[in-house]
Amino acid sequence: MAAKKIKKRLTQDQEFQIMKLVLDKFLWMGFIVLGYAVFLGTIQDNWGPAIAWGISGVVILVLFMMLVIREYEVLR
Repeated sequence: MAAKKIKKRLTQDQEFQIMKLVLDKFLWMGFIVLGYAVFLGTIQDNWGPAIAWGISGVVILVLFMMLVIREYEVLR
């Protein structure tokens, strides 16, 4: 008979550190996409794809905001 696997519990600080690493990637990705949109629009004067990339960056940042609000909702 196999021994039961015991799951390790994370402390609140450890859980926060892991979530911070994950959410940081969403934030960087959103701003990189927005920066690329600005580059396309201003430097290359190509506004069609720039608007599409800008909307994509905004969607990524809104997802980031929703994750932060859902995970770290302040309890009263």
